[in-house]
Amino acid sequence: QIAMTEPKPEFLQPLENHTVTQGRDIFFTCVVNHLGPYKVAWIKSDSKAILAIQTHMVAHNPRLSVTHNGHNTWKLHVSNVQINDCGTYMCQINTDPMRSQMGTLDVKVPPDILNDESPDAGIAPENGSVRLKCKATGIPEPTVTWRREDSRNIVLRHDGEREKQSVRLYEGETLFLNGIQRTDMGAYLCIASNGIPPPVSKRFLVQVQFRPLIKVSNQLVAAPVGSNVDIGCDVEASPKAMNSWFRDTGEKLMESAKYEISEVPINDYSLHMYLKILNVQKHDFGGYVCASVNALGKVEGDVRLQELHLAPKTTIIPVSARHDNKSHKKPAPHSKDRKPKRKRPKGLRGGEDEEDASGEDEKDSEPVTTGSWFEPRTVQTIMPSASHPPSWIPHRNDVDNSPAGSPSCDCHIGSARLPLWATAFIVHVALRHLLNIHYVIIF
Repeated sequence: QIAMTEPKPEFLQPLENHTVTQGRDIFFTCVVNHLGPYKVAWIKSDSKAILAIQTHMVAHNPRLSVTHNGHNTWKLHVSNVQINDCGTYMCQINTDPMRSQMGTLDVKVPPDILNDESPDAGIAPENGSVRLKCKATGIPEPTVTWRREDSRNIVLRHDGEREKQSVRLYEGETLFLNGIQRTDMGAYLCIASNGIPPPVSKRFLVQVQFRPLIKVSNQLVAAPVGSNVDIGCDVEASPKAMNSWFRDTGEKLMESAKYEISEVPINDYSLHMYLKILNVQKHDFGGYVCASVNALGKVEGDVRLQELHLAPKTTIIPVSARHDNKSHKKPAPHSKDRKPKRKRPKGLRGGEDEEDASGEDEKDSEPVTTGSWFEPRTVQTIMPSASHPPSWIPHRNDVDNSPAGSPSCDCHIGSARLPLWATAFIVHVALRHLLNIHYVIIF
């Protein structure tokens, strides 16, 4: 008779390893075949502490528990994992010799900045020094980096060295600012990170103290009477200063229907102060004083307001054109086709620059401009010629067939023949008319 031996318990899969962030939940899985009468126990091997046997908990830790699926699988659950949970865990079967398998738990801890006694602000006079310290913890050990909140560079100066180093980021637990200037003023951020989210940061405020400084970009301002005008001063001060406006007579100016006073911040230590003067009058012209005072001193800036005289506007004055003293003149032939009257330029005589005559009075007018702007006029000049004289000039008749030396001379206008005395009269009247308008025609 052959005795039947029972199969020995065996593990079907290895125990897993875990790397988890603090605060998460994990579980180890132990799969055993042919367990028989034996039992499964959970042990934390580095401390030799028995955690559970089967599903019965031995350790008094509410975050630990064991589950069994009723067949061959046991699970050890660890909830809200903490840093002291890291180590080696063992699934053990109480055979002889005992059988076991192990898995590890690594806990990663996000960075944290210690709230020690180091202040979160640094105050120093200009050219003094400030030391900022930021200590962080975490697993793995975090890296501490400094930067400015406004993204400007950090300026590092060293004792006895004129050269300075300007960096965007600085690495290290301690940031030392030596020979500090007002431009170094502002918020600095200490950022701790170790690859485990989230990174953390702490804000440090650096203050540099100095007496006020005033800059006046426009010391002379001009404005016309009746307008509104703005004058201003740029102020730098730390600690914050009290700012005021005065007349140069000592009168303090307050917000009113005449004055509007405002301040526009530029950064942590500078601002622009404005004074708006409404409906400027003669008595408003003169000196104005912007004043700034803090615990370290007082400073003033001067602005002078003067009257702006505007150029006169262009005015168009109509002026009647000069006309003949004669109120009645004989209409000239073809008068409805005549050209506009033109003045004769100096230096031209006779038929070189002649105007058309008209028996009617000239009543045209032209604009005369005053001021600095004007509009040019175009004058059209019609030049008479010997071959085509004006219609009102009498034509000399060719010598007729009368005997030589005859005292008579026939002239005509158009087809009409005139005696010599009539011709002379017409020439006389024409010359008087031409001389009146400053033209001379030489026949």
